[in-house]
Amino acid sequence: MKKRTNLTEYLFILLFFCVAATAQKKESSIKMTGDPQPWGSKDMYRLASWQGIHYEKARFSGKELKGKYYYVVSKEIWNGKIKKTDTLFNTQKSSYFEPINTDTLAFSVMGGKSSDRSLKVEFLFDRLSIHNNFLAVDTDEYSLRILDRLATVKPGKPFYAFAFILPYQEKGNKYYCAVESSGKDIEEWGTEFGIEHYILFEMCFFE
Repeated sequence: MKKRTNLTEYLFILLFFCVAATAQKKESSIKMTGDPQPWGSKDMYRLASWQGIHYEKARFSGKELKGKYYYVVSKEIWNGKIKKTDTLFNTQKSSYFEPINTDTLAFSVMGGKSSDRSLKVEFLFDRLSIHNNFLAVDTDEYSLRILDRLATVKPGKPFYAFAFILPYQEKGNKYYCAVESSGKDIEEWGTEFGIEHYILFEMCFFE
C-alpha cells in the first residue's frame, strides 16, 4: 500500500512539472495586439477616412523580446503571385536602432494612396519614421489591416503583421473582414478570393 502511495505521489509531481513547463513555454512566446481605436476619437477617424488615411497601432510584449533585433519585409502579390519582395528595414543593420532592451515594443503604421497608382506606407517610431512607396491599382478601396489575430509570434520565426488589401467582391458587395477571418493561407488570398493586388508585411524577431 505504501508503494502505491509513493507511486501516486511521483506521478502527481511529474504531472505538476509537465504542466509548469507547458505554462512556462506559453509565457515565453511574444504576444501581438492591436489598438481597437488607434485614432482616439470618432471625429479623428472620420477625418482620416475622408482623407483616405489608414492608421494602426501595434504592441508586442513578452520577456523574449529583450535583446532581439527585428526586420520588416514587404511582399507584393499580384493576381495570386508574389511579384516583389523587399526588406524595408532591418534593425540589426541600422545605426538608428539598438537591440530591444525591454519586454515591450510599440509602433504605428500609416498608409494611403499617394497617387492614382501608388501607395505610401510609413512605420512610425518614437524617434524616426520609415516610409516606402508601392505600385497600386487605380482605386481608393485599399485597406490597411493589422493581423494580430492571425500572427503566431515566436523568436526566429517570420510572421505576417500587417496587410494592405483590396476587398473581396461577391454579388455586388465588398468585404474585407471575410478575407482576414477566412482561415485561408494568407499568401493564397489573391487566388482564393480573386483579389488583384495586396501587400503583406512580414516581421521576425531574432538575435
